[in-house]
Order: sequence, then C-alpha cells, then structure tokens
Amino acid sequence: MIPFLDLKAVNQQYRDELVAAATRVIDSGWYITGSELESFEQNFAQYCGTKYCIGVANGLEALILTLRAWMLIGKLKEGDEVIVPANTYIASILAISANKLVPVLVEPDATTCNLSPENTKAAITDKTKAILPVHLYGQLADMIEIMDIAKQHNLLVLEDAAQAHGASIDGIRAGNLGDAAGFSFYPGKNLGALGDAGAITTNDDELAQTLRALRNYGSHEKYKNIYQGTNSRLDEIQAAMLNVKLGYLDNEIAHRRKIAKAYLDGIDNPAITLPAYYGDSHVWHLFVIRCESRDELQQYLADNGVQTLIHYPIAPHKQQAYEQWNDLSFPITESIHQQVLSLPISPVLGMNDVQTVIELCNQYSPQ
Repeated sequence: MIPFLDLKAVNQQYRDELVAAATRVIDSGWYITGSELESFEQNFAQYCGTKYCIGVANGLEALILTLRAWMLIGKLKEGDEVIVPANTYIASILAISANKLVPVLVEPDATTCNLSPENTKAAITDKTKAILPVHLYGQLADMIEIMDIAKQHNLLVLEDAAQAHGASIDGIRAGNLGDAAGFSFYPGKNLGALGDAGAITTNDDELAQTLRALRNYGSHEKYKNIYQGTNSRLDEIQAAMLNVKLGYLDNEIAHRRKIAKAYLDGIDNPAITLPAYYGDSHVWHLFVIRCESRDELQQYLADNGVQTLIHYPIAPHKQQAYEQWNDLSFPITESIHQQVLSLPISPVLGMNDVQTVIELCNQYSPQ
C-alpha cells in the first residue's frame, strides 16, 4: 500500500534531533512558556517575516483568539460580519461563531478553490468588518486583491494559514500578508508538531500584547487577570519539536513541489481535473484532483494499493452543526466537495511510488 502520509517515516528522519530536544526540555524542569517557546516564536516570526509570533494550543484557537483580541481592542463587536469561503474546513467558521460574530459564506473561485475576490466584494455590507481568507490545500488566496478590497472598505484580514506554511507571493510569506494569521501545527501539516499546536503571526504591537494575555488566562502577570482569557499555551515540548522541524521545512516543501510537478506533468486522464498551480504561492500541503466519479476513482486506487483521502466530504453549510444553513445553495462549493480527492504527497514519498500513482490514474476509466 502506498500510504497517503507516513508520519512515522516523516519524523524518523529527525529522530535523533527530536529526542535530544525532548530530553533537553525534560531535563530543564520547565515545561510551560519557557525558553523553547520563546525561541520558536522568534524563529517562526523571522521565517514568516513578521514582528511577532504567539504560540497557542492549536490552529482553531489561533483563529478564535485573534478575533477575540480584536473584539477586546474594539475593532470588532458581537454581530459583526466576517466573510469566509463556503468550502473551507469547518474550523474557519467555528472560530467566527465562537466569538458571536456572523459568518458570511461566499463561493470560492472555481479554479483555485480559494476565496473569490469578486464574490467577496459582492458580499460586503455595512456590517462587514473582516475577511477570513483560507489558503486551502497550501495555495495562497489572491491576497493582493483581497487586501486592496479590505483597504477600500476598512476591513480586517485574518489569514487562515493552517495549510500554507512557507507559501509566498513576491517574496512575502503566508502569515505576513494580512493583519494577522492563524497557523496549525497539527502533525500532518507541512510544519507538524508531535501533537496539537498552533500560532498567530502579526506585526501589530497591541494585538500581540493582547493575545499573549488571552492565551494565559487573560494575564500578563501571574494572578493579575485583565481579561477573561483562556488556557491556550503552546507547551515547551511541542515548541522544541517545531524548532527542530522548522529547519527542514523548505527542503520538505521542495520535495512536495517535485511530486506535484510530476503529477501535473504525468497525469493526463481526461476524467481527472488537475489543480491550478501558481508558482511559489503553492506549497502543496495537499495535491487535490477533481473527478465526477470521485468515489469510484478512490475505490479503484485503493483496490490497487494507493491510499487517498477526501478534503472535505461534507460542506460546512451541510453539517448538522449549522443546520440553519442546510437549505442554502452553494453550487460551486457543493461540486468541489463532491469531486475532490487528495493523492498521496509527503516529504518521504518516493518518486517510484509517485510514478505508480500517475500510471494508475491514467489507466482509470469511469464505469
């Protein structure tokens, strides 16, 4: 079986360094908000090109806390509208709802599956106060145009960069394109921890200061709480793991791009639609094809020893969690969720296996 993602093999590459980093933390006797976190925050901020990185418990918390901080600062209030692509993973929308803000779903660009600037403009009302573009599958949304729209309408922009570590436009990386960005370091991400972890990047002094308190029970100083905060701290062990793996991220992205190029050059089955590709804006967290007979294709590949996944099988507006939206119609979004299939791609996937996937895809014939 060609696995979709072999995390054991991914981390085995750096096992000695990871063990040494974990040992260093264990032996230090300091396990929360210590030197490992400080070091990773500095390193990741430098990598993204931002002034600040604030480590938090996971990617969802990164989005939730950023929106909450803006509310505390006075830039947002309950009932404000936040534009978000309708085909995103539900976490993007949960973060908006968690703050009693109003998610406004818009259809994505049919080619890139990312937030459509045109549909964003059409969705803006007097209540719109923020845009939450999602860099889906590892490709940046059209941030140049989105930022122009935001400036015209005085809107905040929060990048959901959970899948886009290292992606860039004109040398500017994800995390440094909007007013703030939320990252996930879930183990399967391009930069993955060995457990849950997340971070926020920003250049805003006030936002960073507010977030550092919010993640720590609303406190900058122990036992003095200025906000009704939460416990959402990136722990020392995960920060140490991430510090090790950050040093290899660009090399891993290069291998992902090599695989993606092979797929793009090699798959020529007319039943399969390949993803759009725009230079360094894509770091190929996922290689997502589309096929009208998706389920049949997935079964065919499984029968021939290739594991694939669906990102994502059910659109957010069709989820029980948002049953008030179940009757809404988003044709582009619904088509995407019915057709997408993610092929194997990872920093440890061999090119012989890639060639096998290509040959199987080309041999597939819809029944």
